[in-house]
Amino acid sequence: MKLSGHKILITGGSSGIGFELARSLIARNNQVAICGRDRQKLANARELLGDVITIQSDLAIASQIPELAQKAAQQLGGLSMLVNNAGIQRNFRFSQSEPTQIGAAIAEEIQVNLTALITLTAACLPILKQAESAAVLNISSGLAIAPKASAPVYCASKAAVHSFSQTLRYQLEDDMPTIKVFEAIPPLVDTQMTQGRGKGKISPRQVAAETLQGIERDRYEIPIGKVKLLQLIHRFVPAIAAKILRNS
Repeated sequence: MKLSGHKILITGGSSGIGFELARSLIARNNQVAICGRDRQKLANARELLGDVITIQSDLAIASQIPELAQKAAQQLGGLSMLVNNAGIQRNFRFSQSEPTQIGAAIAEEIQVNLTALITLTAACLPILKQAESAAVLNISSGLAIAPKASAPVYCASKAAVHSFSQTLRYQLEDDMPTIKVFEAIPPLVDTQMTQGRGKGKISPRQVAAETLQGIERDRYEIPIGKVKLLQLIHRFVPAIAAKILRNS
């Protein structure tokens, strides 16, 4: 897929992977809008990126999602690519948590990581359909392949994103063939979300570079970094893949 001349909305675009995707896509002559819940972070990103549209929107609030799709299309003058990048991760153990204390956190994690992704995609599809060439890019995780014990909801939500990406691709191949569905599957990335967690992180810039390279090659599932090896191990010896990630 050609990656220039697009009108693109990136969720969670004020930092991390989303910011680096925005930076690279702007450099490739695309019009980019980023959204986030933090007004100051958006302002900082705009100062660094320059020619970018910023939209304050909280994906944890379901009622804001249809409005986000419309705002992006209005301010960009259309939409030809949606990047579902926003995500949150909370580590906890059910045996050490009170249901009344974690219920809201569980609901928010599922809303941001999965429900918002699906509903925003649904809201954007009629707009994307109007473009000559369009795409949806979902950012999942290597933890969708083999989960870790400490982040049960995050891992489950990313596994669901992986499944949704496949089924959406099947549907659009039949019903809206001008819209391609890509999924980037990164390993542990050095972002604000992963501070203090794990070793051997890769940079958001590397994730962005490998993701865009995969899209240009029409590779619909794009394993990033160590995930290439993880996929291979999981295919032939899934028990070893599970052991590697279980306590990561």
